[in-house]
Amino acid sequence: MPHWRGCSGEPNRKPRAYHSGDSEEVDWILRKFSSPVHAVGISLGGNALLKWLGERGDAALSIVRRAAAVSAPIDLSAAGRALDRGINRETYTRHFLSTLKPKSLAKLALFPGLCDRAKLRAARTFREFDDTVTAPLHGYRDADDYWRRASSGPWLERVRVPTLLLNARNDPFLPEHDLLAAARNAARSLVLEFPRTGGHAGFLAGPFPGRHDWLPRRLLEFLRS
Repeated sequence: MPHWRGCSGEPNRKPRAYHSGDSEEVDWILRKFSSPVHAVGISLGGNALLKWLGERGDAALSIVRRAAAVSAPIDLSAAGRALDRGINRETYTRHFLSTLKPKSLAKLALFPGLCDRAKLRAARTFREFDDTVTAPLHGYRDADDYWRRASSGPWLERVRVPTLLLNARNDPFLPEHDLLAAARNAARSLVLEFPRTGGHAGFLAGPFPGRHDWLPRRLLEFLRS
């Protein structure tokens, strides 16, 4: 999946932004092609793609030939909890908010009243940010409602397109037990690959410092099969 709204270096001209369950955006993009395509989503894009595949069910077969989701946070509630504590909060969450907050403040300047400026500036966790910005901006009640409804996990049993779900068991964004629980009812059309290592979209191969060729080779192997 391509860059999302506001990730191109230019601000989106409308109030809406992007979020982890944005299957409407996925649908708009994939329907631009005249023949079935291969679709790959990484991280947030993987969750949104899986959600779209589940929502569309059999209808997706005429649009997507094969698909793959890599390091997809298929349980956003579990991912939110994991990222808002310990070293994850001090590294990943702090890094993400260092870009999300300025983008949101810039959008707030264009659309006054879009969210609570003081709460936005004070946000230090994903829960606080999603409560203040993501949820109300996209029609969710709060962070919990957003995380529950935007997660792709409940939709996996309805996926009909042959799809690879590749998540490392040591992904700091989604603990292993939550990954396994969220994928327990996955449809037979899904190939579940949960290697012991790989982190979040890392999957390095060979001796230190490692090569980056394993992931693209695995994706091409699956999409061509």
